[in-house]
Amino acid sequence: MSPYIVCLSFDFDAVSSWIVKGRTTPTLMSRGEFGAVGAPRILDLLREYNIKSSWFIPGVTLYSYPEICEKIAAGGHEIGHHGWSHIPPASLSREEEREQLILGNEAIQKLTGQKARGYRSPSWDLSAHSVELLLEEGFQYDSSMMGNDYAPYPVRRGDRVHQDARVDFGPPTELIEMPISWSTDDFPHFEYVRNKNSVLPGLRSTSDVLENWLGDFDYLQQKLDWGILTYTYHPFCIGRGHRMLMLEKLIVKLMDRGARFLTMEEALTEYKQRESAE
Repeated sequence: MSPYIVCLSFDFDAVSSWIVKGRTTPTLMSRGEFGAVGAPRILDLLREYNIKSSWFIPGVTLYSYPEICEKIAAGGHEIGHHGWSHIPPASLSREEEREQLILGNEAIQKLTGQKARGYRSPSWDLSAHSVELLLEEGFQYDSSMMGNDYAPYPVRRGDRVHQDARVDFGPPTELIEMPISWSTDDFPHFEYVRNKNSVLPGLRSTSDVLENWLGDFDYLQQKLDWGILTYTYHPFCIGRGHRMLMLEKLIVKLMDRGARFLTMEEALTEYKQRESAE
């Protein structure tokens, strides 16, 4: 059994990420709506290669696109928590953040029969209260931070950052971080976003990005004895035709290299088993 694990994860934001930014003009909304086109394409591809993946879905997407979300669950894919309305926790009060967690879990439980075990914060921006709230709500892992690349690690609680830049690190908790990175996320590489004061250029060549993403796995395989590499995709982004072809190439090449595809929850279980055996 290969010690090199790949987790394919999908943030099915659909229109929610545009709505919370107040960008609800028809064209911008249609960009999010394309997620409902991309998601079935992704599900077909995963079915073809018999891969189970992890989908982080805001509650409003579960509400707005129930048939697609039902197909995701029916395909045996993990459903993770991605907020209720895709509002970054760092911009919420403690009670507002708690309410978002509860509402999102209610929607997930209605679909799957159980609450989510994994959480990924909208925009990857946790608050000072997030870890405590996630523990209170019974989450087993978070996937919003970048303190490692191939190794999960216990999330700390209560870090204190002083004005002179000293840091007092808090104690580790039972919540496990399944780390991510913007470099293995499709959005910054491919999406073109124009704001009043800035432009995210995106629209990079898929061949260049494919080379980078394979390089991350090659390093894992060549330098480490075991590890988990998580890729993050958005159906409205990766679902475009030429990018779907690239995603299939990535899957085939990773399989040729001996990658083992697991859901993030399955990868977490293996991590815990390894830790308890040491």
